[in-house]
Amino acid sequence: MFLVTVAALVIISVIFVSGVGLQKKIDEYNLKIQELQAEIRKEEERAAKLEEYRKYTQTKGFVEEVAQDQIGLVYPGETVFKQE
Repeated sequence: MFLVTVAALVIISVIFVSGVGLQKKIDEYNLKIQELQAEIRKEEERAAKLEEYRKYTQTKGFVEEVAQDQIGLVYPGETVFKQE
């Protein structure tokens, strides 16, 4: 009877220690999940901004802006003043 009790206590101790270790791993995984979800939100926001920029680059205003800034094109009758 004593050996059965000792064996049962050893088994219970092993299960308890394993349970504590598993709970620690669960906590670590939950923290990792939260970090990854935050990263996903940031990337979704970035994707939304990129989509807005993509739409803007297809507008006439963007084309005019690039033409004026990089090529120096102006509308007929328009005067451009530049600082020295």
